[in-house]
Parts: sequence; structure tokens; C-alpha cells
Amino acid sequence: MANTPQAKKRIRRNQRRAEINGSRVSRIRTLVKKVESALASGDKAAAQTALTAAQPELARGVARGVLHKNTASRKFSRLTKAVAAL
Repeated sequence: MANTPQAKKRIRRNQRRAEINGSRVSRIRTLVKKVESALASGDKAAAQTALTAAQPELARGVARGVLHKNTASRKFSRLTKAVAAL
């Protein structure tokens, strides 16, 4: 258990950050799933618009530190390749 005021503050701050970061990751996952579902249905226009919405969110996740740079790059690359293949 935390004893010092600074350690108590750190616990509070970490809980807030974890909640915010969790919602960020959830939003990214939702946008990626929208692209994947549009790909599964074969709708290229919907997949393209979903991809343009997901790309800045992936980049923002990297900037905020909730995603690794290579992970976001890999996801974006694979999604772009799949949309182009439709």
C-alpha cells in the first residue's frame, strides 16, 4: 500500500490514465473492425471510408503511446492492401 502522498497521487493518476488509454485502444479496435467487416461484405466504398477514419486514429494511438509504432504500421499496411485487393 502507498504511504507517501506522492505514491498515493501516482496511484490516482495511473488509474485515470489506464481508463483513458483503455478507451483509446477500444476506439482503435472498433474502427479497425469496421474496416474488416466492410472488407468481409465486399463493399469497397465503405471499406475505403472506414480505412480513412481508422488511419489517423492508429497514428494518434502511436503518438499517445498506447500502440507500438510497428504494430500500427503493420495494421494499416495490411488493411490498405486488403482494401486495394477488393
